[in-house]
Amino acid sequence: MNEAWRVAAGTPGIPEGPDGPVFNAPWEAQAFALALALYRRGVFTWPEWAATLADEIKRAQAAGDPDTGGTYYHHWLNALERIVAEKGAADQSTLARYRVAWRRAALRTPHGAPIALSDEDFPQHTRVE
Repeated sequence: MNEAWRVAAGTPGIPEGPDGPVFNAPWEAQAFALALALYRRGVFTWPEWAATLADEIKRAQAAGDPDTGGTYYHHWLNALERIVAEKGAADQSTLARYRVAWRRAALRTPHGAPIALSDEDFPQHTRVE
């Protein structure tokens, strides 16, 4: 069992195959890796992460999410944003700024090409930090 899967074992609802987590798109794997990197840096404990993710899933279900598995990593991203804000690693305005930048970058990137942020993607021409 690889380290990422060992750490993530027990996370609520994680899509898995015989060799560990499975992803439907590259961004899902990147979100997974980001959570592991923040955990390894000590931003949060894995039990804190699992509880935050479980709460985000419950919120989504209460709001009508059909829970078919296709939205799982959207909940993962919401939980990441929430926990880094709660832990003081980023504030809501920074998160919003980057959300807008990623959206802008995605819109200007040809299908199938890697998305890369540039200064032009940030509101009011703010610089990439």
